[in-house]
Amino acid sequence: MVVVGKMVSEHDQGVALPAEVAPLRRKPVQQRSAQRVEKMLSACAELIDEVGYDGLTTTLIAERAGVAVGSLYQFFPDKRAVVQELTLRNLDRFVRTVSARFDQLELAHWWDAVDAVFDVYLTMHREVPAFSRLHFGDVVDLRLLDPSKDNNAVIAEKLTGLIAEEFRLDPADLLLPLAVAVEAADAVLHLAFRRDPAGEPTLLAEAKELVRGYLSNRMPEGQPKDLPSPR
Repeated sequence: MVVVGKMVSEHDQGVALPAEVAPLRRKPVQQRSAQRVEKMLSACAELIDEVGYDGLTTTLIAERAGVAVGSLYQFFPDKRAVVQELTLRNLDRFVRTVSARFDQLELAHWWDAVDAVFDVYLTMHREVPAFSRLHFGDVVDLRLLDPSKDNNAVIAEKLTGLIAEEFRLDPADLLLPLAVAVEAADAVLHLAFRRDPAGEPTLLAEAKELVRGYLSNRMPEGQPKDLPSPR
């Protein structure tokens, strides 16, 4: 079985979600219930890799997870909600991994952070079940992560917070350029993965260069948080 997350939802500790976004009808409290939900999410990820979102059904998810379909409906109203929960957990994983990578690396400049973000995204695309099909949800709904804004806007906001903290920058100065960079990178990355499931190397490199070139004239100067603040 593919493990997609911990037994309890990590959203409260990582990506903060407004109440109306949470796809779970109710949070599993007991360990046994949490394990059933994990089986459903793992089954969902496996099936998406096999049949895609259009071929996915709640019956297939329940059968693959080895639970009654009624048990699935106790937690999720439909297949979209299962996929939404899976995608939100992938977002949480992405943000946590990028943050951890920032802590591990010696980031001398913002473009080092950009490279780290690309590396995390590419690793997830190649290794995380269903991520190569779902990414951050556009195949299902352009506002799957948050009904008030599109998925790329959510990603841009998360990256803005991480980079602003890392380089002691004002988030207000970063949000627009990072939103544009996310949109541009998303388009080129989709092209790279259409041409090669592993990512066409030349296009992956072009995506990085595109983002670097655009941001080089729009990013304010910052200083890594690990360095002493200038007096």
